[in-house]
Amino acid sequence: MSNLDRQATLSVCGGRGFVVAEPVRELLAPRHVRLGESTEVRRLLPNLGRRMVGAWAFVDHYGPDDIADEPGMQVPPHPHMGLQTVSWLHAGEVLHRDSLGSLRTIRPRELGLMTSGRAISHSEESPKAHARFLHGAQLWVALPAAHRQVEPHFQHHTDLPTVSAPGLVATLILGELDGTTSPGTTYTPIVGADVSLAAGAEARLPLDPDFEYAVLSMSGHAEVDGVPVPAGSMLYLGCGRTELPLRADSDAGLMLLGGEPFEEEVVMWWNFIGRSHEEIEEARLAWAEGSRFGEVTGYDGDRLPAPELPPGPLKPRGRVR
Repeated sequence: MSNLDRQATLSVCGGRGFVVAEPVRELLAPRHVRLGESTEVRRLLPNLGRRMVGAWAFVDHYGPDDIADEPGMQVPPHPHMGLQTVSWLHAGEVLHRDSLGSLRTIRPRELGLMTSGRAISHSEESPKAHARFLHGAQLWVALPAAHRQVEPHFQHHTDLPTVSAPGLVATLILGELDGTTSPGTTYTPIVGADVSLAAGAEARLPLDPDFEYAVLSMSGHAEVDGVPVPAGSMLYLGCGRTELPLRADSDAGLMLLGGEPFEEEVVMWWNFIGRSHEEIEEARLAWAEGSRFGEVTGYDGDRLPAPELPPGPLKPRGRVR
């Protein structure tokens, strides 16, 4: 899943001036965005007033959607630059193709991790014969300056480590939690974990006080640090925590996202993360001309044209706190 918004806006993200250095509880409501004919996503990041959480720069939650008589996810070939995409499913399958020749079917609780580096293109679609329900999240991780020109690559991890406690199982997507580490490649101190809670469970997750955190609610009814977080919403938690209390009234699914605050200010537009308006403009032109981002083969359809780029340049942002 990617940003298919034809009215994509330029935004400046990152920088410690926007990080809350103490524990907070900010409930973020999603913006509803249509992707194709049969998929609607709830966009949690970037959000009005909250652009990033650590290096996490983009979060879409979708489903559960009944796609038994629908084509399901159909995202044509499109480009990426300066980021990693994280594909995460609770139900259904997504067929990933990219300009490196990768062809993988991603299934629930498997990690599809694509590092775009300097340039890559890919498509995502539900297989022609697919499960009835589709439910998952698509996330981006911003690459720091030292690694944003890394050679593009794709990883598919089908067996991820877990952390467990009574009534809780946390699957490590990226980074480290409670001494357990994901095999996914990372370029900044970060954590992403899928947390399954049983009905009636009460547990505490250990956290790093130097990290910035948020929790995305995927399903069920759960409280995060005493705050009910409805499915499809996200609770921003700030920094300074050493543990996180969780409680579930029903079986519930959450995603814990965190990381060291991202030092650099970046420019994000459409499916690109760069450092200037000019860099974004060059990437858009390269995609329009058919250069640099390679070609995705095997997708039944045309590639995605780039939307019009708003005029620049962007000005540095002020502090919000």
